[in-house]
Amino acid sequence: MTARTFDVASEFDRQYDNLVDRGYLAATDLSAGELKELVEPLRALVLERADDMTSPTRARVPFVLVISKRLVPADRSMPLTDHKGKPGFVSSDTEDIHRFEPIESVDVPAGQAYVLVDIDRGAETLNATPDDALAAITAQGRTPLTYDEGIAFITAFPDSLEKNNCFSLVASRCGDRRVPALWISNALPKLGWCWAGNPHTWLGSASCAGRAGADA
Repeated sequence: MTARTFDVASEFDRQYDNLVDRGYLAATDLSAGELKELVEPLRALVLERADDMTSPTRARVPFVLVISKRLVPADRSMPLTDHKGKPGFVSSDTEDIHRFEPIESVDVPAGQAYVLVDIDRGAETLNATPDDALAAITAQGRTPLTYDEGIAFITAFPDSLEKNNCFSLVASRCGDRRVPALWISNALPKLGWCWAGNPHTWLGSASCAGRAGADA
């Protein structure tokens, strides 16, 4: 068991406050009390795992609060991301991002908010095709991220998206060979896509150890 090296409860509060500060109340049409009520049950799920969590780095973080695309779609959530003071955007050639759904092997909690555990942006899969990265992630007993989970990751940890360390989100597909990805374009966080069979030296594939929802 790894000794706890940071205050997990305080980090939970920071992530929740960050969602509020970035505008999720307006994006969800919820009141402050309703958003709090939605997220607060996840606190216990995080604290149950606290003894196995260590301080976040740019490459790997212990947990992330996710507001599902069912509640806040990408065209609302992506502009709430930030890179050095500049908001993110959905690429014009990814306007059909709503068509992308979790792949069959990924079990996403049914609720409108849930938690990702042990998120890695994918340094080991830089210059690997998304297809090959998916096989490697699965072989490690981990699970790739969906595009809304990727948005949640960089919303909570904007410094984790940086030049030459961007990442694909191979858990989201829409029936063709496109794979959503997050990278920096003209100094802005961008949600776009790459081909499943194409490698890029600056693009890995993000993964996590698992997901937990309060309705589980």
